[in-house]
Amino acid sequence: MARIEGKLAKWNDDRGFGFIEPTQGGDEVFVHISALPRDGRRPTNGETLLFEVQTDAQGRKRAVSVERPGRSASPVRDARPSAPSRGPERQGSNLFTYLILIATLGLGGYLIYGQINQRLVQRINGTASPAPSANFRCDGRQHCSQMTSCDEATFFIENCPDTKMDGDHDGVPCEEQWCSF
Repeated sequence: MARIEGKLAKWNDDRGFGFIEPTQGGDEVFVHISALPRDGRRPTNGETLLFEVQTDAQGRKRAVSVERPGRSASPVRDARPSAPSRGPERQGSNLFTYLILIATLGLGGYLIYGQINQRLVQRINGTASPAPSANFRCDGRQHCSQMTSCDEATFFIENCPDTKMDGDHDGVPCEEQWCSF
């Protein structure tokens, strides 16, 4: 097909189509947004374009493989120029997917934060359920280095006198050794 030069005579941005007036004269040729290069620029009236003409099943002429002179052709081309482009739909779909992903991650983080915060508040207020006393008993140990687990350190700090396992006095013992979250 021969390439034709023309100027965009009319453009309806809301509907995504317009008409090109060939430089050599003749009837205006319909052009759809999907035939234009995907370079991020919106079409403007008076803009010079290079294009090929294709006739549809009803015998109407339409511009295909449209290029802007002086710019390289778009690397993304539809193999069937008469088929509608699905680019904008994919972009919207990708945006929606990213928004859902961000919302899901945010909700997950919020729930995890709530669980950790609730446990810390319970420990600070002393309302956390103590570890079963059958497993641990006060035997004079006072330091984190003498403990074997966070549960054991928590039992000692809540139930035994003279412990030295809560250096920052936040109710959570052995934070650097056993009870880090």
